[in-house]
Amino acid sequence: MDRRELGAFLRSRRERLAPQDAGLVAGSQRRTPGLRREEVAVLAHISTEYYVRLEQGRAPRPSAEVLAGIAAALRLTDVESAHLHLLAGTAPLRTGRHRRDVRPSILALLERVPLTAGFVVSATFEVLAWNDLAAALMEDFAALTPAERNLARAAFLRPARAGDRPLYGVSDASEFGLHVVLELRATLARYPGDPAVVGLVEELRAGSEQFARLWERHDVQAAPTLRKTFHHPVVGEVTVDCDSLALTERDQHLVLYTASRGSRDAEALALLAVLGTERIGVDSAT
Repeated sequence: MDRRELGAFLRSRRERLAPQDAGLVAGSQRRTPGLRREEVAVLAHISTEYYVRLEQGRAPRPSAEVLAGIAAALRLTDVESAHLHLLAGTAPLRTGRHRRDVRPSILALLERVPLTAGFVVSATFEVLAWNDLAAALMEDFAALTPAERNLARAAFLRPARAGDRPLYGVSDASEFGLHVVLELRATLARYPGDPAVVGLVEELRAGSEQFARLWERHDVQAAPTLRKTFHHPVVGEVTVDCDSLALTERDQHLVLYTASRGSRDAEALALLAVLGTERIGVDSAT
């Protein structure tokens, strides 16, 4: 049970909920946003003292029934409710370290999908494997260290240099940054003892004001990205469909970028497949 994170999460959800959303009268005597602690306690059918102690990180582990009542009182989504149970220690918790080894069949699959930019990311957004088209569309991952291949660091810590494409020139850089924060919060809840996970979060919080600000919101759910546009230095704009497939047994994701057959975007991907990373490096430098 992570008492500090549990209390902070409950407080953040309570403060975002308007009284009228919970069927209460707002009144004119409220000095802070959201519900009062005693109101949440009444709605959850628990004592105010116990709920206050939960938010303060001083209460013993709540039962599944108590958590269900609190989730209903705070109008939590399914994802938020699952996160609540995870923080309270009533959901399965992975106490080891996240895996970075990619299944051989997935490595083979990356090389077999035609005109598809594909790569595998770990639970901490490290790019673990990729095919040639992904390298041509994004960057030559083989030339980077494992730390440099981390998309979370690329989104929040990579310094801007003249001629650089911020986060590969994607159209949804802000949305991706939020997605990174939400996923890393869930990852930290699953691997609270993994030094790599803890260290990455601490590094991002210390090195990026934007990450730190988003982290303090304690959000755990975002809309999936279905399409995005890359602004590539050689072939120009390339709009792709995005599919992220969960590899649950290793807590990884296989990400696939494709374009409609016969479209200008498909032609751009085909050109990138021919050019490869070496030729692109020459062309973009001239």
